[in-house]
Amino acid sequence: MVTKKDINTDSLRKGAEDLRYLLGRAYPRNNSLGLVGSRYDLRKAERDLLHRGVFGEEAAAGRRRKCVTSESLHDVHLAVDGHNVLITVEAGLSGKPLVVADDGFVRDISGVSSAYKMGDVTIRAVDLIMDILQSAHPQKTLFLFDAPISKSGRLAAYVAERLTGVGLDGEARAVKVPEKILIGYEGVVATSDSAIIDRVEKIIDLAGEAIRERISHPWLVTL
Repeated sequence: MVTKKDINTDSLRKGAEDLRYLLGRAYPRNNSLGLVGSRYDLRKAERDLLHRGVFGEEAAAGRRRKCVTSESLHDVHLAVDGHNVLITVEAGLSGKPLVVADDGFVRDISGVSSAYKMGDVTIRAVDLIMDILQSAHPQKTLFLFDAPISKSGRLAAYVAERLTGVGLDGEARAVKVPEKILIGYEGVVATSDSAIIDRVEKIIDLAGEAIRERISHPWLVTL
């Protein structure tokens, strides 16, 4: 478990500044991360925060331009990158570090995707997300979960039940490659996955809204 003692804020911000400089001059991302990490003797958690949080100015600005808020969801179609959103919200509920990235998205550094397991914190995370969706009331909501991750079908069934319970028209499915559906989706997509964000027209940081608005004192690291 990462603690605040594992994060040297001064070194981290200096590293972020240097990394932005390198990315802005088209230096390779992985090489730049390695160079900066070595320069400031950063720990794994600190390197992960830079990796998840620092982007070139052009890329970050482009993502911010296409991002909408939950207030814009009324009567539109919404697709949710299920595991991506839930894992981020669960990290916030569990007091784990989250980075407020240059593109405005809140991201976790837990790296638990393949080992993800549904638990009590999952129920709480789903409740927070449903609160937002119930207020926003999209016309239709589609949750997509990664089928290769254990118990994805069970999680999808639970989320589908909760959608019905709060009076929303929607469904939840476990599919082999959610990205294929999300990237071609004609509506708003909820995710913090950079590869998906860069290939869709409208995006929402649903997890970020839940964390900022519905979790007391989350551990947010701003670079």
